Amino acid sequence: MSSMTGKNIKVSVFGQSHSEAIGVVIDGLPAGITLDMDKIYAFMARRAPGNNAFSTARKEADKPEILSGLVENTTCGAPLCAVIHNTNTRSGDYDNLRDCPRPSHADYAASIRYNGFNDVAGGGHFSGRLTAPLCFAGAVCMQLLESKGINIKAHIYSVGNVKDTPFDMVNITSEDIASKDFPVIDDDAGKEMQEVILSAKAQADSVGGIIECAVTGVPAGCGDPMFDGVENILAKNIFGIPAVKGIEFGNGFECTTLLGSQNNDAYTVKDGKIITETNNAGGITGGITSGMPVVFRAAMKPTPSIGKEQDSVSLSEKKDKKLTIHGRHDPCIVQRAVPVIEAVAAISILDILEN
Repeated sequence: MSSMTGKNIKVSVFGQSHSEAIGVVIDGLPAGITLDMDKIYAFMARRAPGNNAFSTARKEADKPEILSGLVENTTCGAPLCAVIHNTNTRSGDYDNLRDCPRPSHADYAASIRYNGFNDVAGGGHFSGRLTAPLCFAGAVCMQLLESKGINIKAHIYSVGNVKDTPFDMVNITSEDIASKDFPVIDDDAGKEMQEVILSAKAQADSVGGIIECAVTGVPAGCGDPMFDGVENILAKNIFGIPAVKGIEFGNGFECTTLLGSQNNDAYTVKDGKIITETNNAGGITGGITSGMPVVFRAAMKPTPSIGKEQDSVSLSEKKDKKLTIHGRHDPCIVQRAVPVIEAVAAISILDILEN
């Protein structure tokens, strides 16, 4: 099971949704970096469950316990290891899933891959619960990036068919979106999104959406062509987040509807610096950063664990079977996934810069 990423900053995630604890090991951090733990806790609180009507009722503090790598909150050169204890589990809610897999969840594929020994409780190692240690690692990497003048912010781009105001990909808004309970640029659009989520929840259903993320301050010339491009590394890591089903950079698929003269980003000089007038490329050309903001969007599928009765099969009997899913689940994962996208972007960009 591959749960590690990175060449220069190596991140390894461990644990299952209902195991005693989950955690992460970060190797390759420079020594002598003092971390602001309060900022890390605040960042992780944005992802934590059970805080509003739009997330699962499972309540977890998600406060990391540092086992190694810090001395008086300062990196010492050893691998930084943090664990987060699981305190509010109800594994019995998942007993029927050992024989009857959830549609569009990893239950069946994991059962085949691991010969039936996979942990189904809470989704096991395939659960969104594993994004908590990712957020810890990302919050650490974000502080190192901020010291280099690099900042990352994301917002809910859409929920269902309701869209937020997109980023201006040339001039990223200075608004502190992260301080909002519902991280959108247009609060009116946010209210419509909330109505969509609550409507799906009332019908024992779920809804998906898109998250837009921007990284500013990345210098030109980072990355490599072909297989180690900035898009490649970001995409690989972003797809490590459960529920992600698509990613696009800059104009993404929209560029297929444009002429080259419309899609090309014309160069210009501003304040002695070479920039582009537009940023349809999303800050990356040939796998290498252009100096413009790196902008991408990630598509999140609807949560597969829903209250509606669904069609499935009995693995033991090889027969069709109706499935009713128990347990506590998000009617929409998008809101809590915003800091996760930021975290994985931070892990990816720091790894690229350390090359």
